[in-house]
Amino acid sequence: MPGENLSRDEAQERAALLSVDSYDVFLDLRSAVGETEPGDADGGPRTFRSVTTLRFRCAEPGAASFADLIAPSVTAVSLNGRDLDPGEVFDGVRLRLEDLAAENELVVDAQCAYSRTGEGMHRFVDPEDGEVYLYTQYEPADSRRVFANFEQPDLKAPFRFSVRAPEGWTAWSNGAGELTDGVWQFAETKPISTYITAVVAGPYHYVTDSYTRTFDDGTTLEIPLGAMCRKGLAPHFDADDVFLVTKQGLDFFHDHFDYPYPFGKYDQAFVPEYNLGAMENPGLVTFREEYIFRGNVTQASYEARANVILHEMAHMWFGDLVTMVWWDDLWLKESFADFMGTFANVGATRFTDAWITFANRRKAWAYRADQLPSTHPITADIRDLQDAKLNFDGITYAKGASVLKQLVAYVGQDAFLEGARRYFKRNAYGNTRLGDLLSVLEETSGRDMAVWARSWLQTAGVNSLTPQVVLSSEGRVTELAVLQEAAESHPELRPHRVAVGLYRRSAGGAVERYARAEVDVDGPRTVVGELAGAEAPELVLVNDDDLTYCKIRFDEGSLAALRDGLGEMTDPLARALCWSALWNLTRDALMPARDFIGLVLRFAGRESDIGVLQTLHGWADSALVHYVAPDWRAEGARLLAEGALKELRLTEPGSQHQLAWARFFAHVASGEADLQLLQGLLEGTAKIDGLEVDQELRWAFLEPLAAHGVADESAIGAELARDDTASGKRHQVRCLAARPSAAVKAQAWAAVVESDALSNALVEATIAGFAQPSGRELLAPYTARYFAAIDRVWEERSIQIGMDVVRGLFPGLQDSPETLEATDAWLAAHEDAAPALRRLVLESRDDLARALRGQACDIAAG
Repeated sequence: MPGENLSRDEAQERAALLSVDSYDVFLDLRSAVGETEPGDADGGPRTFRSVTTLRFRCAEPGAASFADLIAPSVTAVSLNGRDLDPGEVFDGVRLRLEDLAAENELVVDAQCAYSRTGEGMHRFVDPEDGEVYLYTQYEPADSRRVFANFEQPDLKAPFRFSVRAPEGWTAWSNGAGELTDGVWQFAETKPISTYITAVVAGPYHYVTDSYTRTFDDGTTLEIPLGAMCRKGLAPHFDADDVFLVTKQGLDFFHDHFDYPYPFGKYDQAFVPEYNLGAMENPGLVTFREEYIFRGNVTQASYEARANVILHEMAHMWFGDLVTMVWWDDLWLKESFADFMGTFANVGATRFTDAWITFANRRKAWAYRADQLPSTHPITADIRDLQDAKLNFDGITYAKGASVLKQLVAYVGQDAFLEGARRYFKRNAYGNTRLGDLLSVLEETSGRDMAVWARSWLQTAGVNSLTPQVVLSSEGRVTELAVLQEAAESHPELRPHRVAVGLYRRSAGGAVERYARAEVDVDGPRTVVGELAGAEAPELVLVNDDDLTYCKIRFDEGSLAALRDGLGEMTDPLARALCWSALWNLTRDALMPARDFIGLVLRFAGRESDIGVLQTLHGWADSALVHYVAPDWRAEGARLLAEGALKELRLTEPGSQHQLAWARFFAHVASGEADLQLLQGLLEGTAKIDGLEVDQELRWAFLEPLAAHGVADESAIGAELARDDTASGKRHQVRCLAARPSAAVKAQAWAAVVESDALSNALVEATIAGFAQPSGRELLAPYTARYFAAIDRVWEERSIQIGMDVVRGLFPGLQDSPETLEATDAWLAAHEDAAPALRRLVLESRDDLARALRGQACDIAAG
């Protein structure tokens, strides 16, 4: 709808004109329960009453502006005591405000809609017990679906919320709450942006704790802690561990930031059908409830949860206390939070190897994003809200965090943290741009940050670093140089602070580092003088210790050494960096995908780091699905299943490695004997020593049985009867859509594309079941239907659902030149389509083209 996609220019104009003093927001959520759907008679959505009193000033009395509100209807509007006709001033997304005074009071009484897409006020009905749960999710701009406001990050204000909830419910918001005369009244917040306000309400299971900190001056800070989830998840809720990591994080950030946590209480809500990992609402952080583990998981899952808890906590300072002016500088909060999440995980919790996970998993996300046609500088050009929504990506998060890690190596940790401390104190409760941060870092480090920023923050693309070794006749290094390359599309060569490690096999057979030098790589060729004269290496690892952001390449000798001895490398970070480099070679069509699969089969069983092992499983599956020669897929699947089953039987019974191999085996199983084993494990007629087949693992075993036609609708229904929960329902929907039937695929397609009846979580589950690699032939008719539908889907559905459909249903499994041509034809015919939609299609096209190049490489090797 015109006006819904707020532009940067409009936001700048409004910020120059207006400043906001306060919000009072009353929400009547009693309509969330009950059989009768308000609005049902005319087909409208279920709604709730929202009354906003907004006090603001205008720099130019007599001027006009607008407030934001996306709502089915507005009952009444008054501006400075003057009643306005809603029919004249409200167009469905904006309220026109004319003849403003120097000081203004706007009161808007509206009927806002509950959401089923995870945007705005999401309403979830638990199928297990019929209970209703509500929560809000706004970033970047969905608070306007709940109350009238000025929806942009630089118009901060204090907020006071009050909520009338159904009897027996509890409500939470950013401030501490108290039930008075049937209404939950919440303490006024500090000045914050609209997108980080929050309300959670329902019969949640709620656990409390507290945190106390005494500072050097003798003052004491007490923070009430809370954690909540649906009642159905309460038996699985390990709140003690959540509180442990929370307290460790609060200690860590107080130690390093020298700015007391400013938002009073600290509640953490684990909520259903959540689109994101989590959201940093001050005083009321929301998380996807999948971080409450219903079954056995590996330590990698606990580490990931701790990382997210700490990431969101870092936002209390980077993002909430100090906020970017506009979404161009989204990195000012997300890159920092991503870096600080791992920094704190290593420094404060039991997950002391979290930098290995960062190097192996987070940076892989960044490398992929930075090679897409949509790559952008970390400081991006965000024209409007649709641009902003798509820029919560691997560049803004993982590349930004990688660059900050490199910045810490460049300026020193002490200077970096002192810069952060000054940044908070100077800009508390305000808004900033890139220059505000660079200026304090220049003060604390004494370095010219403008040059660094131009290279790292204001250009796109990833460099490749390759060692070049010249040896003497005596077997010593005459010269070792690092060659730097860049893609033609993004030719920038950057300064890199790197460590170069020399490795060789010891007498005992282990591959170990025996020499290391740090060097500033600058330009196309840099000589590492310190390593001249060293004994000849078997393996040279540039970017050892993962100091910079780059793609690691190998000389021929190093690559041969890895093929022979990757499993004997003793340092887990070095090993993870080598795996990541090999995967990049595979994705870049420089290594045949079957060779990568062969390395996984040879060496993954020796991998000690469980997070690296699970990443390898994902990469091996991706290699099989996308990059191997099509006529080798069946053989590759057989080899992977055979190797996974071997490791499953050999691994220590009951260990997390055994669990990881069990899940991977189920994922790649396709042969009759493998499927029979999965069925036997489900039915109890087969057993693998030490393997506990809990409910989550049962669903993991059932999905491949459904996808290969072994488990029918009745078997899936029987499993749902065992697990008649919200989680079970999502698994059931996915398994039903996975069945190899043309009628099933047609039904799944219609449920997602032709109807908006499904919630966001069930849309996601249906798409995942629909797009099964084993069903490529069944999906072939949907290529043309996809390109015929996406314009309409983008126009009619919310941006979140539009993104899910456009990405999830792209015909990438129809990996042929014909699909590439169909994609190009759509792009050529839709040059005027929404830029965000074109970006999604261009990204999917790039993935497909990369897959075809990888297949060509693999065919040549075969």
